Amino acid sequence: MITKPTFKEAFQFWLKLGFISFGGPAGQIAIMHEFLVEKKKWISDSRFLHALNYCMILPGPEAQQLATYIGWLMHGVRGGLTAGILFVLPSLFILLGLSTAYVLFGKLAWVASLFYGLKPAVVAIVILALIKIGKKSLISPFHYGVAAASFICIFFFNISFPLIIVGALLFGFIGQKIFPNFFNPSKASAHADAHESEYYLNKFSAPVTNGLNSTSVAIKIGTGLVLWLIPFALFYFFRNDFSFWSALNIFFTKAAFVTFGGAYAVLPYVAQESVEKFHWLTQYEMIDGLALGETTPGPLIMILVFVGFMAGYHHGNGSLLDGTFGLLSTAFYTFLPCFIFILVGAPMVEKTKENENLKSILSIVTAAVVGVVLNLTIYFGKAVVFPLGLQAIPDWFSVVWLLISFIALYRFKINMITWIGVSAAAGFLYQLFH
Repeated sequence: MITKPTFKEAFQFWLKLGFISFGGPAGQIAIMHEFLVEKKKWISDSRFLHALNYCMILPGPEAQQLATYIGWLMHGVRGGLTAGILFVLPSLFILLGLSTAYVLFGKLAWVASLFYGLKPAVVAIVILALIKIGKKSLISPFHYGVAAASFICIFFFNISFPLIIVGALLFGFIGQKIFPNFFNPSKASAHADAHESEYYLNKFSAPVTNGLNSTSVAIKIGTGLVLWLIPFALFYFFRNDFSFWSALNIFFTKAAFVTFGGAYAVLPYVAQESVEKFHWLTQYEMIDGLALGETTPGPLIMILVFVGFMAGYHHGNGSLLDGTFGLLSTAFYTFLPCFIFILVGAPMVEKTKENENLKSILSIVTAAVVGVVLNLTIYFGKAVVFPLGLQAIPDWFSVVWLLISFIALYRFKINMITWIGVSAAAGFLYQLFH
């Protein structure tokens, strides 16, 4: 039986995660699964997937919200805030440095070189996680069918992620009433239950419902509203250009509430509004921002802070201070709703843990998520292996390093952090001497 991790142990893990969380949501969930479930055994697959189900239906970066949820499960509000903040803090400072260097020195080719070998390694990590999560969550032929249908919907018909999740919920609810036998887990699932006691937080642990009362909910929502207003007040009283900052803050608040389906779903909206409507940056600067965001740790939605930096920088006529204010404001309004969603909603979701009917319906959502993660894996893998498009020849270094990474991690069980460092060095050296 694993004992409860100390806050210090959890803090060290969340801090480390903030520096190695590459690969977008699929990669970040894979890394968390590897450490929290496989290695640390702080949380079992069933609890991990139960939390992931909730985070997947929320707007915002699901991996950051999953970290916040698990941090809250282990150490309450303090743990949730620590996990969520540390998940984004390293990438925030990295992007501040890169954005500053970008406006001072222009293109940053060395950044791409440094992370060249990292991307195929992350694809290998994602594939491993997909295999592990699929084995644990696809508990019957029916669930395999749902995962396949989910993949077909998003890959071939480009049906939006939120619609797939809503459809899975409705399908699960109706299917449970009409075909209850299809929801029965296989023997492998029953065998997995026998190992739940190996984890600190497991299927049979009492649900964590701290804060599940109207007073606590009102306090959290009220605190969130006050925090939302504070930057507006500061800009109003200490700046003479309040209209610009209020427009920036309101825009990224709205963006935070429409980020269903991940960063790729909201980026077209942000790009169009910030470039064509507000003229905060040029189209080419937006493309460069995408490149910077892709090569740094943290959620892909962090790309938005580059937009905020460039907006402040151009508004201030080349002011790095205004650029920094823009970056920090964007980050604040992008992630504030995420904490409210988790700290208010997680106790309610935990209450449903023992509801067998709801659990079986959510298992359908989990199966659908497997299909979505498979799509993300292919999307990310295609971008890495065929950077110039499917018509062009593949990047053979990426192909070879992806295979080497898969064998190293799957067959030889090499430490993930060690391999991330090896991959970054390999990519940098290859670019340097190629």
